[in-house]
Amino acid sequence: MPALSPTMTAGNIGTWQKKVGDSIAAGDVLVEIETDKAQMDFEFQEEGVLAKILKEAGEKDVAVGNPIAVLVEEGTDIAPFESFTLEEAGGEKASPSPKEEASEVELSSSGSKATPSPKELAPFAQESESTGARLQPSLDREYAASPAAKALALELGVPIKEVKGTGPGGRVTKEDIDKYKGTTAGPPTTGPAYEDKPISSMRKTIANRLTESMNQSPHYFVTASISVSKLLKLRQSLNASGEGKYKLSVNDFFVKACGVACRKVPAVNSSWREKEGVIRENKNVDISVAVATPTGLMTPIVKGVEGLGLESISAQVRDLGKRAKESKLKPEEYQGGTFTISNMGMNPAIERFTAVINPPQAAILAVGTTKKVAIPVETEEGTTLAWDEQIVVTGSFDHRVVDGAVGGEWIRELKKVLENPLELLL
Repeated sequence: MPALSPTMTAGNIGTWQKKVGDSIAAGDVLVEIETDKAQMDFEFQEEGVLAKILKEAGEKDVAVGNPIAVLVEEGTDIAPFESFTLEEAGGEKASPSPKEEASEVELSSSGSKATPSPKELAPFAQESESTGARLQPSLDREYAASPAAKALALELGVPIKEVKGTGPGGRVTKEDIDKYKGTTAGPPTTGPAYEDKPISSMRKTIANRLTESMNQSPHYFVTASISVSKLLKLRQSLNASGEGKYKLSVNDFFVKACGVACRKVPAVNSSWREKEGVIRENKNVDISVAVATPTGLMTPIVKGVEGLGLESISAQVRDLGKRAKESKLKPEEYQGGTFTISNMGMNPAIERFTAVINPPQAAILAVGTTKKVAIPVETEEGTTLAWDEQIVVTGSFDHRVVDGAVGGEWIRELKKVLENPLELLL
């Protein structure tokens, strides 16, 4: 099991992209692995042939460093490896050491001379005396199913663990679900009024980090209403002049404005480093942009925002957001960052909200939706009312790093540049 992130100690096996007997070239995706951060493709960096899969799809909490497959040299006879076992590959370790956590993948590799003895070739799979079916681990029965089969099983109330799969590697298919339902048809039964869903590694990480943030970072909040009427007109003009080369969003302007405010009030662009006994003030402004994905919240990073134009920011945010939802981000693209922005403005029901700081950062900005607000306007004829487009923003600050007056100063700088958006083009 490879260590695909610095904090990863164990992972879950997803879909194998190669099957036994397939040749592997450097850079080929071998298997999908769910880490503590995301579902990621594991690209193997050596050449050879996949001789044996030791950990099937659905296996959970496989410790980093434990064998998951056997790779042999091209041209090696893989038949002797059919009954090769995990124990013969070195067995499982109870818990990885820190050195193992940071190591590269440790697949069990064997050359052409590594041929198991006749005793080692004894059949590993056992047959059930009652049914004659191959005995399967519970994780295989529960997770080795296609998404369509899982959805159909949920709809029909079929216990997917009891269905014998006929697909590749014992994978449960829609046809298996239909067949099982047909053989067990009877009067409808009343099931529980709830559904238990397993907690993914990513969800555990989100829970742990945000609980840590709320428990250890003394949050305080500063809210302001920002006029964006000029910003919206500038955005419309720039998009029209771009002739389809780019399409700037309101969030792109906010990302750039956060970079400007962080340069003017650098204390906010800092982090609490208790182990080192320092507050680290960052010279570069790397903005983490919160993205909702099917598996949970991710924060891909737009690096060096202070030196980027709106077009470049827009392209990066669009690309990072797309790949975040597809679980295709590299660790360096979502780990780190010096400041975070969370925008729920696309939901017209969200006028304002507060966000939890992303540790070890010291601040996060929560952006609500755009609202039309009537404001008084002085004219020669007297006071009249005009409609102004406004957005309510709330900054969450870590009081260990950012004092209240400093947080207020940062919000003032943000408001200033957003209400005079031409400054963003300087």
